Amino acid sequence: MKELLLSSYILVWPVISTAVLVVLIVALVNDMRAARRDGDSMI
Repeated sequence: MKELLLSSYILVWPVISTAVLVVLIVALVNDMRAARRDGDSMI
């Protein structure tokens, strides 16, 4: 049982990291679209 819990704990971190990365990329794309629509620069 201990091995199963440890394995699940270790395997959950890549899923959480991937979810955070996807959220950041979606936010960046939305900001880029809004800047392009308004004629502003991202920098």
